[in-house]
Amino acid sequence: MTKMALIPTSMSTQRALLVGVELRSISSMLTIHDSLNELEQLANTGGMSVVGRICQKLSVPNTATYIGTGKIVELIDLIETTAADIVLFDSELSPRHQRELERIVGDNTQILDRTALILYIFANNANTREGGLQVELAQYEYRLPRLTRQWKHLARQAGGASGRTGSIGGVGLRGPGEKQLEVDRREITRRITKLKKELQKVRTHRSHHRKRRQNSKVSVVAMVGYTNTGKSTLLSRLSDTDILIANRLFATLDPTTRRITWPGGRSFLLTDTVGFIQKLPSTVIAAFRATLEEIVEADLLLHVIDVTHKCCVEQAHVVTKTLDDIGVSNIPIITVLNKTDLLIDIKLPDKIYNSFPDALPISGISGYGIPKLVASIQKYLKASTVEMTVSLPYRNGDLISVFHKYGIAVNATPGEESVKLSGELPVSVAQRFRKYRCQ
Repeated sequence: MTKMALIPTSMSTQRALLVGVELRSISSMLTIHDSLNELEQLANTGGMSVVGRICQKLSVPNTATYIGTGKIVELIDLIETTAADIVLFDSELSPRHQRELERIVGDNTQILDRTALILYIFANNANTREGGLQVELAQYEYRLPRLTRQWKHLARQAGGASGRTGSIGGVGLRGPGEKQLEVDRREITRRITKLKKELQKVRTHRSHHRKRRQNSKVSVVAMVGYTNTGKSTLLSRLSDTDILIANRLFATLDPTTRRITWPGGRSFLLTDTVGFIQKLPSTVIAAFRATLEEIVEADLLLHVIDVTHKCCVEQAHVVTKTLDDIGVSNIPIITVLNKTDLLIDIKLPDKIYNSFPDALPISGISGYGIPKLVASIQKYLKASTVEMTVSLPYRNGDLISVFHKYGIAVNATPGEESVKLSGELPVSVAQRFRKYRCQ
């Protein structure tokens, strides 16, 4: 099979029309206008220029065209007026909706939905082999039921002017287009199977890493939040390292992990995970299962909220729902209100204060509130430790290293044959030192 462009390889400088539908039968975290504003941000991240938008409220989507017939007329007029190259729907279109809309708008205008746009952005931002595999799998699973249009021109050639496949004696004949479609379907199905096997190897590799972490009990703190809330900035601040920071959606896709060791505190791993977003496609969640498992296995979560965003409360609810969906409701969470340096006198609006009364206001840029955050993280991690004084023979140098690496040595008194260490150790690691414990 010739390698096809699963999702357009470039959308730069393309002119896009946005289409949003508010379904009365489905509750949404954001209003239709706020959702379209977010879609425009996604479009800009993909390099497109938004030239107009259309909104409609419906009880249920139109069975053929998703939007109503009156809006179809309005859409066609707007395409001609704005010379739009792309019509971008804020919801995921079914294959039938997409085929019918493509037929109506013609070959000069492309129909895309929110899922296709997110996959395009993900593909551009995946920098590791794992990220590439995850995105490719999601693209193929999205593309498989939408193959018809790619070869319909061949089907027309095979079937004559009517556009139908020819027949002899009532028995249908397969034209070259239909044959190529079947070949591509089989090839994509084969590729999906191969990608799933490769990603299973990645998950197995991650599982081995997690088991080693659990054996040594290196605590893991995972940062979660809506996309573009400043998680990368906060990771850079807490780890004192330079990490890609960009003011755009999904600027960082692959998880970034840093080992953190603060003075007077034991080391732990701090991980920045992919940002969440409303209407995150199920295919994306499934493909990124290996990445999301980093959240599931964490000892503590930092929920980072952009306090300056007018929909920050709704965004936080999206994150909470996503966390519930992947089964992490039992992990303790510290909620932080980021970007407070952009507020006047760092004063929280009443709506935000009432929604997050226990949250810590911080700024990853200025460092405001970071000492309190550090103290809170240490407090949570300390809750899983025990105080212990042990006498370790010098011949057990491996145990001495373990104490210093995974615990906090407050006092060390060297002797002739052993060293006396006092401090804190993770509960699981402490079991290894029981017989060396001092009375």
